Amino acid sequence: MYMPPQFAAKDAAIARELMRAHPFASLISTDDEGLPFVTHLPLHLVEEGDELVLLGHVARPNPHAKYLFDRPRAVVTFMGPHAYMTPRVYPDLARVPTWNYLAVHCTVQATPVDSFEDKDRLLKHLIHDHDPAYADQWRGLEEDFQQKLMRGIVAFELRVMELQCKLKINQHRPESHGALHAAYASGSPDEQALAGWMRRLGLGV
Repeated sequence: MYMPPQFAAKDAAIARELMRAHPFASLISTDDEGLPFVTHLPLHLVEEGDELVLLGHVARPNPHAKYLFDRPRAVVTFMGPHAYMTPRVYPDLARVPTWNYLAVHCTVQATPVDSFEDKDRLLKHLIHDHDPAYADQWRGLEEDFQQKLMRGIVAFELRVMELQCKLKINQHRPESHGALHAAYASGSPDEQALAGWMRRLGLGV
């Protein structure tokens, strides 16, 4: 993605934090005609030493699985909090609106997860992330039914080969920070989250 240097996150831990806090990602591959094909899905982040791996699955009828394994190099994006920014936060009039946001883009290499045991382990990570109380119910399902469900999905590991983390909160315009923080702090949940990031990054507040 377009990355002016003032918006590039310097701390790799921020990317991991955003990926875990906003796990509903976009997986982007190319289809057989060379066009982007996008699936929106939750992903679980695993840290293996210095490497990152994303775990996920799609429904078996979804053609994305074929595209992903035919061309295993893909892109995954995560979108954090985002909000409109009015030019009224500046002390002068000759300014324009923009949009502030936090985002992570990963270039990944896909590997299929085929065995029942490995799929089960992957699903338990996702259950733990989003609905831990469901774990007992999952374990209590009949084995035949579990096997049927497993056959209905295609699971995969996405090893992160490259990563970009963009924090765009008008860092390069300090004259806007006070009014921008005040506007965001009293706004929507996304705006309040951006105000928190402004405080965290020490942007004039």
